[in-house]
Amino acid sequence: MGTSKYSLEFRADAVALYRGTPGGSYASVAKDLGINHETLRVWVRDAEQAARPGAGEAGAIEKENRQLRARVKELELEREILRRAAKYFGGRDQLVSSRFQFVDDLRGAFGVKRLCRILKLSRSGFYRWLAGADARAGRARADAELAERIAQIHAESDGTYGAPRVTAELRDDGVRVNHKRVARVMRARGIVGFHLRKKVRTTIPEPSATPVPDLLRRDFTAHEPNTKYVGDITYLPIGGGQFLYLATVLDLYSKRLAGWSIADHMRTSLVTDALKAAAAARGAAGLRGAIFHSDNGAQYVSKEFAQVCEELGVARSRGAVGTSADNATAESLNATMKRETLQGRKRWNGAREARLAVFRWATRYNTRRRHSRLGQISPITYELRSTTLATAA
Repeated sequence: MGTSKYSLEFRADAVALYRGTPGGSYASVAKDLGINHETLRVWVRDAEQAARPGAGEAGAIEKENRQLRARVKELELEREILRRAAKYFGGRDQLVSSRFQFVDDLRGAFGVKRLCRILKLSRSGFYRWLAGADARAGRARADAELAERIAQIHAESDGTYGAPRVTAELRDDGVRVNHKRVARVMRARGIVGFHLRKKVRTTIPEPSATPVPDLLRRDFTAHEPNTKYVGDITYLPIGGGQFLYLATVLDLYSKRLAGWSIADHMRTSLVTDALKAAAAARGAAGLRGAIFHSDNGAQYVSKEFAQVCEELGVARSRGAVGTSADNATAESLNATMKRETLQGRKRWNGAREARLAVFRWATRYNTRRRHSRLGQISPITYELRSTTLATAA
C-alpha cells in the first residue's frame, strides 16, 4: 500500500505503537494495523531522522538540492531535444506531421510525454497520427504513382501544362482526381507550368489612319464560330539581333487559331496573308460577314489591308490608340505561344527552328492543347462538340 492513504496522525500513532510494544517486530505491529511492514519501517525511520537536532533543516536542504539537480537534468534534456529538433527539421516547415515524426523517431530516448510537452503537441494527437501510419503509406504510394503520370503529361505538353490542364488530362484518362491534389503533388515534386511574363509592346501606330469603329468594345466573346476574330503581330527573336514576325487570327468563339503567317518583315502582306489563311481554313464561306478586330498598327490601318478585308467580306474593328486592353485576347495568345515555345530561352537558334516551333505549337494548340476558357478542351474539339449539339437540337 502507498503512504498517501494515511494521515499524519495515523502515521504518528503507528510509530508510537511500535515503540511502545516491547519485543514487537515491524511485522507483528504492521499486521495489527493492517499495513505493510516495510511501510511501518519507513515511518519509524523518518520519525527518528526528524527527531535528530537540525535534522529538519538538513532534510529540507537535501530535498531542495535533489529538486535542483532534477531540474538541471531536465533542462539539459530539453536543450538536447531542441538541438536535435533544429538539426532534424533543417529549415523545413515544422508541420504537425513532421513534428509527430520527430517524436516517433526519438521517443525511445526521451519519451513521448516529454517530447510532446517541449514541442507543444497533443499526446492523443500523436497516437492518432501513429495509428494512421498504414493509411499515410498508402497515400504516399498513390501520390508517387500519380506523380509519374503527371510528369508524363507535363513532358508531353513540352513542360507547359500547369495543374488545371494536367487535371483535365487525367480526368479524360479516367483518373478521378481533385485539382488541389494534383497541384499539391506537382508542387512537392517541383513540376510547374510556364507563367505569363510582361509583354514587350511591338505595335507601331499610324496617326494619320482613317478612323475605324471599335465593334467589340472589349467584349471578347462570341456566340457562334466564324463571327468575331482578333489579330495581332508579335516578334520571334532568332539571335544576332534578328527577328521573324508572326501575325495571328483568332476566333473568339472557340479560341481557334484560324490563320497565321510568319515573315522576316512587318509589311502589310504579313497580316493579309494571315487573314487569307483563316479564310481558307473556314472553307467555302470563308470569313464573309465576320468582324476582324485589331490594334492601330500601321499594317492594320493600311489601304491594302482594308482592300483585302473588303474582298473577303470582313468588317474591320479597331481599339483606341495606345490601349493594349482593347486587343488583350490577341496579345495574350501571342504571349502564350512565345512562353510555351521558348520556355525561358531568349531566342531560337535560327529562322527554321523558330518556324517549326511555331507551326508545331499552333497545330497542337488547335487540336490538343486544353484551354481554360473552354472547359479544358481544345478549340477544335470545342467546335466539334458545339456542332454536334446544334445538330442534335
